[in-house]
Parts: sequence; C-alpha cells; structure tokens
Amino acid sequence: MVNENPFNSILKTLEKPDGGEFGKYYSLPALNDPRIDKLPYSIRILLESAIRNCDEFQVKSKDVEKIIDWKNTSPKQVEIPFKPARVLLQDFTGVPAVVDLACMRDAMNGLGGDSNKINPLVPVDLVIDHSVQVDVARSENAVQANMELEFQRNKERFAFLKWGSNAFHNMLVVPPGSGIVHQVNLEYLGRVVFNTKGMLYPDSVVGTDSHTTMIDGLGVAGWGVGGIEAEAAMLGQPMSMVLPGVVGFKLSGKLRDGVTATDLVLTVTQMLRKHGVVGKFVEFYGEGMGELSLADRATIANMSPEYGATMGFFPVDHVTLHYLKLTGRSDETVSMIESYLRANKMFVDYGEPQIDRVYSSYLELNLEDVEPCVSGPKRPHDRVPLKEMKADWHSCLDNRVGFKGFAIPKQSQSKVAEFNFHGTPAQLRHGDVVIAAITSCTNTSNPSVMLGAALVAKKACELGLEVKPWVKTSLAPGSGVVTKYLENSGLQKYLNQLGFHIVGYGCTTCIGNSGDIDEAVASAITENDLVAAAVLSGNRNFEGRVHPLTRANYLASPPLVVAYALAGTVDIDFETEPIGEGKDGKKIFFRDIWPSNEEVAKVVQSNVLPDMFKATYKAITKGNPMWNHLSVPSGTLYSWDSTSTYIHEPPYFKSMTMSPPGPHGVKNAYCLLNFGDSITTDHISPAGSIHKDSPAARYLVERGVDRRDFNSYGSRRGNDEVMARGTFANIRIVNKLLGGEVGPKTIHIPSGEKLSVFDVAMRYKSEGHDTIILAGAEYGSGSSRDWAAKGPMLLGVKAVIAKSFERIHRSNLVGMGIIPLCFKPGEDAETLGLTGHERYSIELPSSVSDIRPGQDVTVVTDNGKSFTCTLRFDTEVELAYFDHGGILRYVIRNLIHTKH
Repeated sequence: MVNENPFNSILKTLEKPDGGEFGKYYSLPALNDPRIDKLPYSIRILLESAIRNCDEFQVKSKDVEKIIDWKNTSPKQVEIPFKPARVLLQDFTGVPAVVDLACMRDAMNGLGGDSNKINPLVPVDLVIDHSVQVDVARSENAVQANMELEFQRNKERFAFLKWGSNAFHNMLVVPPGSGIVHQVNLEYLGRVVFNTKGMLYPDSVVGTDSHTTMIDGLGVAGWGVGGIEAEAAMLGQPMSMVLPGVVGFKLSGKLRDGVTATDLVLTVTQMLRKHGVVGKFVEFYGEGMGELSLADRATIANMSPEYGATMGFFPVDHVTLHYLKLTGRSDETVSMIESYLRANKMFVDYGEPQIDRVYSSYLELNLEDVEPCVSGPKRPHDRVPLKEMKADWHSCLDNRVGFKGFAIPKQSQSKVAEFNFHGTPAQLRHGDVVIAAITSCTNTSNPSVMLGAALVAKKACELGLEVKPWVKTSLAPGSGVVTKYLENSGLQKYLNQLGFHIVGYGCTTCIGNSGDIDEAVASAITENDLVAAAVLSGNRNFEGRVHPLTRANYLASPPLVVAYALAGTVDIDFETEPIGEGKDGKKIFFRDIWPSNEEVAKVVQSNVLPDMFKATYKAITKGNPMWNHLSVPSGTLYSWDSTSTYIHEPPYFKSMTMSPPGPHGVKNAYCLLNFGDSITTDHISPAGSIHKDSPAARYLVERGVDRRDFNSYGSRRGNDEVMARGTFANIRIVNKLLGGEVGPKTIHIPSGEKLSVFDVAMRYKSEGHDTIILAGAEYGSGSSRDWAAKGPMLLGVKAVIAKSFERIHRSNLVGMGIIPLCFKPGEDAETLGLTGHERYSIELPSSVSDIRPGQDVTVVTDNGKSFTCTLRFDTEVELAYFDHGGILRYVIRNLIHTKH
C-alpha cells in the first residue's frame, strides 16, 4: 500500500550557515498558498506531518487540503490522520505496551517471520517515574530508603522494562530515580527538530500521561493519549483526530514583584476553564512572551489538562533557543533547529513585524494583573487570591458540602484536638497543614520557584522560624539538575532545616503517593472529624487524591508551600497576621521572608548552569546500583513466567495465521451488558484498588498473593488475567439486565443466574456463544484507556451497539477487532423494544472490499425484530485493521510481507 508521496516536488535542501547541508525537508513556503501564512503555528506542525507522511492510504492529499483550509474546516469537526514523531511512556502504561511488543515478537516467530523486525517504528522514550512513594520524609536518608521500598514493590515490573530496553531498538528506558517523565522530556528528550537519515521535521509527541503537554512550552506539539493510540503510533499507524479549533491567548506586560509562575498558571487555568477550551489547542503570543522564561511557559503548558485544552502551545522563539543552550543541547543542534524552523515559517522572531494569524477565538491577559494566589480546596481551577484566603477558608467551612464547602457547624469550627506527638503535647484545628509538599513536574522544572522556595527557607531559618514536627514536609525534584543547583547555591541546607529533605525523584504527593501520615496525627484528625489541609506545588487536588485524611488540598507555588508549612495552617491572612515568632520572640510576617524577583533572578543566574544539565543527563541511562543489579534475560524473545501475577502473556495472537481472517459478522450472540447513557472508561476499565470479593482478588488469592500485596490494577496492567477480571468490575456500574440493581454483575441469560461479569463472559465463551453490548449515548467517554477496549475483547465481546461513542474509545474498539455500531438517530434499545434478553445476529460481507466506511448494516434478533445501524468503521485504514482481526495482527502481517 506504499505509494509515492505526491508532495515530493516541495522537498528542499537546508543549507548550513557556514556551508554544507543539514538535510532535506518538506517546504511549506514552496506550496505558495497564502492561507498557510495565516495558520496558527500549532496547526502548521499538523500540516507538515500530513505532507511528509502522505501516501494516499493512511494520509491522503485531501487531508492536507483540510488542514491548509483550517479556518473553514475546523468549525465543521472534520477528522484528520496524525503521525507523531515519537511516543512518550511512563511505567504504568509502558508495561502493557512492552508486553504487546514482546507478544508480537512471539507471534512473528511462530509464523516463521523475522521476530527482530518487531521494534517501534518511531522513537519511544519510556521514563519510570510513577512508583516513588513518600514512605520516609524529613530524613537525610529519605531518597535511599524510599527507593529501596520502591524496588521491593515493583521489582518484577522494573526487570521486565529493563529487558525491553535491551531487546528493542528505538526504545530508550530511563531508570527509576531519574526524575519525572515530563521534566526529563523538557530538559533532555525533547528534540524540537528531528534529523532522521537526512530528513528534517518538527518534533511532535503523544504520551500516555495527560501532562505530556508540558513539552508544548518548548515549541514541541505534544499531548496525552490512551495506550492503544500510543501503541499504534509506535507501530507507525496514524492517529485519527478532530482538526481542532485554536484559541489565541495574547500576553502583555510583565509579572509584578513577588508574583510567581505558579500564580500565573493558576490565573490562566481559571480564565481558560471559563472560556471553554475542551478539544482545542491554545496558542500563546504577544509582547508579554519575551517576559516569560521557558520554564514559566512549561509551567503553563503543563496544566493544559486542568484547563481542558489538548495543548497550550508556545511557538519556538529566541527564548526557546536560549533554553536549549542552557540545558546542554549542542550549538550545532540549536543552529539546525533555528535554521529549519525559520526556513519553514515555524519560528517567531519578535524583532520582526508580525503577520496576524487567524484564531478560532481570542483571550488576553496583562501579566501585571496577576496576583499571588492558591487554588482549592478541591479543584485546580478554583483560584483564591492570597489576600482573600482566610475569608475564603471560613466560607468553605460554612458552605454546604461541595467543591467549595465542608458544612462544619459554627460551634465546631473553633474545635481544638489535643494529642500526644511522640511525647510532646500537640494541637490540631480545622485548616491545620499536615502535608506540605514541593512536588510535581508543573513546578519542579522551574528554577525560579524552586530557588524562590529555598530563599524563603533561608530567611525563615535566619529569623528562627520552624515547621511543626507533625507536618509531613517533602521535596521531590523532577530531575537531578534541581539538586545540583540547590546544592551549588548553598540553599538546600535551609530546606533540610525546615524538613524539606529530598525524598526521591519522580511523581509523589501530586498523584497520591504521599505515604502515611503519623498515626497520632491521623487519629487526631479522624476522632475529631477535622478538615485537615495539604498544601502542594502540584497540578491536581481532587478530593481523596492527595491523601484520604486531607479533605482540603491547595495548589500553591513552592515558596508558598514553605510559607504555609511554617504558618502551620491555611486559616491565616498573610498580610495582617504573623507566620510565627522568631528567636527573640519578635513576630515574623510573610513580607519578612518573601524574596524579591530580583533576588530570585540573581540566584538563578549564578547557579543554574549548562554543565549541570550535561552531567545529569550524561549519566541518565546508567541508572543506579539497584537498577543495575536487576537480573534480566538477554534474549530478544521474552521468557514468560507462568506463575507471575504482574507480567503475563496475553492471548492476542493465539491461532493466528498468515492470511487475514476477513470480516466477521455476529451470529446468535447474547447480550452481556445492557447500558444507558454516559458509560465511561472508568466504568469499563479496571482502575484503583482490587476489591476483596472481586474475580481479580480470587485469581490473586488462588496464586498465593496475600490481600495486603494485591497492589492496584494500575500496577498489574501487564497481566491480562487480572485486567480481564477487572473489566466492568466498577461497583457503581448500572446494567439494565439487573433491573435497577447497581454493581459489577450481570445475568447469564440461558440459566437466569446472576454472576460477576467476568464469570458470565467465561461461561458464554465455554459454551461457544458470541456476546454483544447494548449502550446509550457517549459510550466510552472520559479518559482514554487501553484496557477499556482490550478487556471487552478478552471477555469475548464481538460488537457494541450504542447511540454514540466517544471518539477515541470507538477507534480503540476497532483496534481490538470489536465492531462499533450506532443506532439510527432517534432510535435506541428502548425505542426499539430491546430488553437485552434477545439473541443478536449481524451479517457482514465476507470480503472487506465489499464494506464501505459508515455503511448501513441490519441487526436481526431471534424474536423477529430487525433494525438498521450505522457501521462505525470510519476509514479504509480501520477496515484494514478489522480485516486482520485488529491493529496488532495487521502490523505483524505487514511486517512479514515487508522485505526490508
């Protein structure tokens, strides 16, 4: 199916400034189309990718025209294919991706093909960063102690990923203890422009974590996707996406003294949530851009998921080039990046007259209007100006339970809980801080706020302030560079003095890895029903996420985290009330410990140096002693351990033959589940803890796993047996076959027995029966999850008939060989009189060439009813996947038939 690229006529050579060539590139100016000059920079990246990958099969000329005509096509929700330059994985999602690659190698081997052909076709960067838990804090030995516990819990997963790093080409695995995936991506992995075998093109990336958007601050188009899309991209397949609208966000002025990048991002988040940017790109521009460091831009880009955008994009300019040099990229590389982007009209030079670009809608912010703030107590976009914090806190205590309320009776609001903290009398009140964490990629990549926090600590220590010993303080840098500049500045010792010792390098408190709080503190909170607080420099603070016992969770800049830890409470007005008493009994106020912007800039200038980045990343893949001592097999085929409850060989390729099986209809299938509207991937996909009475728990207990070692579904994503049993195991799922009862059960229709969904599915399979699912509108909405499609396939589901599908979930079902069908407008199971007790047959032509995307298909039931549905294979590529029995089998057969 490989055709010559119809755009080869615009291939140009990029000359080096001093003679010689950088390589070839597809030139957008050579198209001589005036519409391109008006396109947002973010859309130009999609355009270049479509032109470079155009083969008239996966990517067609008409897709290129859709993108060039963006101004007219984007309001119409048209779909385009996109092939990103690389894929970014973190460990939880990386494991199933590597499991699938290992399985594909086995299948290739079994079919007599060259198994070594199975490798990612685009570069894959996998950073192990989600396993750090703050078990040990406020200790000089915290990093080592926490890492030892991390390796005990995750040894099997780590060993598997280490095997993958050796077995597969084009895959870089960054070992645990190195940093947070998004900060490592920004400081080291981001290419900005690729030069692959003499072909130049913009870096773009999809990642299996929503905060992949942080890289947008570097001018690299990147966003989060589900596992199946990431695997498809790894294997050279296009992603289908709606051509997005782009919100133009103009910045002017500069931040006032004492205002941080975190204050700015919380302000931007609130503005964009109010404007409505779901499914859109946001592109920043204006003279205020020159006042924002690259790290400030990355902070704003990072929180795209919190304001709801696909991307928060900052085009490459001189600030970007300066950062690339600062972080140790070579002069030759930076010269290539600048030359390519200028030649292809993707570089912004604010020294030149600007052509007005067209945007779908516009916003503007004068940076001088930003004021110090926090967000909370339960949502990232509920911004509270610092000067209003005390009043806002008291209204939260009064308000009825909700996003801004705890409904604490007036007479209980001043309650004091007396307790004993390791022999010392202590007290807790509503609003007292029990967790203070400098954490998360959002802020730990920004030297201004990190060194700002250290300066606050220095001033506080010199004035004699202390943090109460029961506050769980922690510092989790996103990379080793942070440690280098904190040590170099001589400021780390002050953070240590206040209890902000480094606890590890990775995602910690922000994703709920905050570890236990002291038992005495926990008892005081629960016995007195206190609303205890956590203050963290993270990006999410949804209820129950940070810690089960902190009902109030506030997002704040790292310097504010230190300030609140010192105050010991969020119930304080920093303008009028003292933070504490100094060594001479003098009252110390917030203004006494807060550094000026000039002080911060001076420390950043003298202590954040290129050699620190070079030294850190030179050693990044060398790992650490624990990683290096992990024993792994050396073969390119994985030796599966049948007794493992973490890594298991899934049955995706059992009985696979060289010839595609062709389209399959559905004959006399039973309905496994009958759903209403808005069944999300949270309902379908295994997530969270493993319930003690679930089929997954039964499986683990039968294999000798103690209940306390169940771990989470997330940690066991590499075991299909656990994940299949956890599919549709959500305790809040509503299945109409149960007549209103809520829970993860269904009816085995032939016998009438009520059993778990997994047990019924296995019984149907053993009896040789197909199954289907009936559903309402928006089936599969929510976060994109690969197991929401893999799980139903393993349960034997052959088709889903719904009123409508969430876009990515529909394509995931296709990728796993499940037929998506839509009821005709105005019809659904109810209007057609379907109860789910019928048997369903769906006839399809025996040759894929006789099937058209979006054609009508008739569904017939055993009680004489028949109705017409729309077949939701939306492209010829999707039909090819279906013909082969899913995307993974399609790729294997294609590779077998490829000579090189």
